[in-house]
Amino acid sequence: MTTCRFLGILALLFAGSMASAADKLNVLLVAFDDLRPELGCYGNKLVDTPSIDSLAAAGVRFERAYCQFPLCNPSRTSLLTGRHPNTTGVFDNTLYFRTAHPDWVTLPKLFQLNGYVTARMGKIFHGGIDDMDSWTIGGEMRVDPATRPRQNPANSDRIVVLEGDGESHGDYKSAKRAVELLEELKDKPFFLALGFTKPHSPPTAPQKLFDLYDSEKIALPPDFAARPTVPPGFPAASVPPKSSDLFIGRDASEKEAREVIEAYYASLTFADRQLGRVLQKLDQLKLRDKTVVVMFGDHGYHLGEKGKWSKHNSLFEVAARVPLIVCLPGGAAGKSSPRTAQLLDIYPTLCEACGLPMPAGLEGHSLLPLARDPQAAWGHPAYTVAKNGPAFGQSVRTERWRYSEWNGGQAGAVLFDHDNDPHEMKNVADDPEHAATVKEMKSLLSKLPAKKVP
Repeated sequence: MTTCRFLGILALLFAGSMASAADKLNVLLVAFDDLRPELGCYGNKLVDTPSIDSLAAAGVRFERAYCQFPLCNPSRTSLLTGRHPNTTGVFDNTLYFRTAHPDWVTLPKLFQLNGYVTARMGKIFHGGIDDMDSWTIGGEMRVDPATRPRQNPANSDRIVVLEGDGESHGDYKSAKRAVELLEELKDKPFFLALGFTKPHSPPTAPQKLFDLYDSEKIALPPDFAARPTVPPGFPAASVPPKSSDLFIGRDASEKEAREVIEAYYASLTFADRQLGRVLQKLDQLKLRDKTVVVMFGDHGYHLGEKGKWSKHNSLFEVAARVPLIVCLPGGAAGKSSPRTAQLLDIYPTLCEACGLPMPAGLEGHSLLPLARDPQAAWGHPAYTVAKNGPAFGQSVRTERWRYSEWNGGQAGAVLFDHDNDPHEMKNVADDPEHAATVKEMKSLLSKLPAKKVP
């Protein structure tokens, strides 16, 4: 352990010792993999998500929340270290952040240093790249990413039907373990991180949840295409030439697309059911009033938009936008906030909510003012970066506009007016009418930290 890290830990320990266990708010942090805001509480009336909807009724739903990178490891590393991917240097699913930054205090580690039991169930850090030092319970040994089996494109579109209620699945087991730990830790300050792998491909659910949906009633996106397609007026770098996760290297017919979207819905309903079991236990133990609950998706997901499936290498709204719900004891309930939020903001939000000292170097902003007053003034845009082969893209989102540049604009740029073009069908970056907006968005984009390569 370096001297810097040792002194930092001493300071955090001293600060945490000043509050008694009875005064501390607990934390339940809930992550979903590949979850779009395709939820009842976000306006999708086809989708059955009562557990997430109940959270929205108990807290603040952020309408414009965004990941910092549309890929698991970079996104989760950013959230859990409180720093932009440009600062972490993590841009893929293989790099462990401590290789370059051994002294950083992660979000769960901060709580552990301040007297909390930190427990991990399911996927929080990326699979195989867990930060064992962050957890009191549930840490997982890291494995060499090169030894992990690669995805087989021939199996990418398979749909998995589980027996019974899905008891054999990892998400069911993670929820079961969370219920056990809530009972075990109910009299101690805890930070429970619960990560569901669904609706990540392959779409997976018990048959009875598939039966809730009818693929023929599912509308395809207005920019659906059989394969990844660069629309006229868009830079080539904006649409990856090949999909990942689903329909890898092959076309998607409209019938197949509807069937896979149906399976995606069933899969997220399965994960929602598991969350419901945990929330029921939280209420049975009368812990809701002393627990901050934060629920989020780690990044968005294409379901045929621009002919693309999955999230990789995309800076479109559907890849960057995520559901984010914050339930703060004593905060607003059943409200939505139109302000631009980032997953990066979760770290400082939980610090402030629980009265913990914020480590130096955090690059997000506490959402606590918006958890209390969802319409409060807010001057922070949201940033997302991504790689598409040799092109590196950076994007900034305000309440009305999304602006993205590839290779600093040398490989093209896009500007979308979300008030009038929510599906991002028309690129107005070169429209003289919007020159002032482009200038303003470029200025915001320049405030991103410089890209670091470890």
